[in-house]
Amino acid sequence: MATGHDPQLHNPQLHNEDLAPVPQDKRTWGMWHIAALWVGMCICIPTYQLASGLVQQGMSWWQGVITVTLGNLIVLFPMVLNAHAGTRYGIPFPVFARASYGVLGANIPAVMRAIVACGWFGIQTWFGGLAIFELINSFGTAAAPILASLPVADSPLAAETWWKLWLALGLSPGQLACFFGFWLTNVYFIWKGTESIKWMESLAAPLLIIAGLALLLWAFVRVGSVSAVLSQGSHFPTGTTFWTVFFPGLTAMVGFWATLSLNIPDFTRFAKSQRDQVLGQAIGLPPTMALFAFIGVAVTAATPLIFGEVVDNPVTVMARVGNPVVTVIAMFALSLATLSTNIAANVVSPANDFSNLRPGKISFKMGGYITATIGFLIMPWKLLSSAGTYLFIWLIGYSALLGPIGGVMVTDYFLVRRRELDVDDLYRRGGRYEYRNGFNWSAVCATGIAILPNVPGFLFALAAGKYGSDKVAQAKYLAELATRESAGFVSFASGSLALYDYAWFVGFLVAGTLHYLLTDKPAATVPRPEVD
Repeated sequence: MATGHDPQLHNPQLHNEDLAPVPQDKRTWGMWHIAALWVGMCICIPTYQLASGLVQQGMSWWQGVITVTLGNLIVLFPMVLNAHAGTRYGIPFPVFARASYGVLGANIPAVMRAIVACGWFGIQTWFGGLAIFELINSFGTAAAPILASLPVADSPLAAETWWKLWLALGLSPGQLACFFGFWLTNVYFIWKGTESIKWMESLAAPLLIIAGLALLLWAFVRVGSVSAVLSQGSHFPTGTTFWTVFFPGLTAMVGFWATLSLNIPDFTRFAKSQRDQVLGQAIGLPPTMALFAFIGVAVTAATPLIFGEVVDNPVTVMARVGNPVVTVIAMFALSLATLSTNIAANVVSPANDFSNLRPGKISFKMGGYITATIGFLIMPWKLLSSAGTYLFIWLIGYSALLGPIGGVMVTDYFLVRRRELDVDDLYRRGGRYEYRNGFNWSAVCATGIAILPNVPGFLFALAAGKYGSDKVAQAKYLAELATRESAGFVSFASGSLALYDYAWFVGFLVAGTLHYLLTDKPAATVPRPEVD
């Protein structure tokens, strides 16, 4: 029986307590724990803004909700497939990746996933700190005028070196202080460990659903008519159509959870059975995303009728409700939503991934502290400068990196190895996953080749960022290129941007196909574990 618990077979450079297989008696997560995990991760400010971002690109509310829902139904497929190995063998994502990439090569996908998670950790921490900041300002404290804004360019303070720092950061002292305070709260849960995450998600899930529905009800009551809120139709800018927004939007929706579709074994290793992980994910992911996307669209559609302007950030909406008690409760709910998403989605995976680099030196907690530090330093507010940047550069951009990893891992586990792993060999050198000096170059090359087709599109989308990074901005960028570049170059740029719209799908399919063709198939199976 391949259990992975023989200490004589473990290489200390590949094994520590946090990366070891979870024994059966410690797999305590049932279907509702998995579902609650997804509810806690889905109900967050980025989810709220997903469909709203599509509406800003021209979609109607129902088109935006359908696009979000379809994207999550698609990503549920690799999510459930990658989760299988975690539940069957009790292993986390970086250890699972050793089967396809090699015991050392697994660090490549693990670090790629970890860096993306650091970016998300920073984004979520920024949103949580912003909620605290808006709560302070809503009470009009004496400190609020000082902490709320940056000095203007021609003020005496702007000439001071200290204030030049704030201008360079793009934050006020108060925003930075609130960001740091919420960052410390996240670090506390990292210190407390994985069981605190299970407890927090189970507690937060029902409260977050109630808070979201209460916000939706408030919007309908304030407007006085549900039909007035949902009456808007499509309003695509000149030069765009539904399909030009739909396909990149769909890729962005898949990319939103492309991160978790890789490291979902980090959670399902604690699941009691395959039934629990499959049903828990099916119940918790698509329905919650659809519901909260609808709440985001509906409340955003109501804000022009309530405030006289479009407000797509729930923090700002709740800060302007006007009732101090409601504001406090709302900001607490937002902070809880952000915290529950951040710890589960953006700490567990990179903590394990960084630990995988040096298991003997880096524990789960130390990996979490590394994640938090990088997330603090990347200045996440820069990634959220516009809806176009968020959707078309950040979400699609990293999906171009992670899609190929998912293609390799799913193909390797189900088609190459037919779900059979030797767990002991995942933790030692010289075993069946040693390949060439610890690297399976077939998997590494398949991943690199699958990323390449999307690189030009990403660079052209990045270059179009000066126009706003949406589809209209890209059209303006191509028009400018046409005035100074050859027709062939303009055609190449246009084709690259079109291919980039499908970045995750292209990467997943190309990498999976190449890996299957290049990798030697095992001559024999390995023993099954007692629990499937």
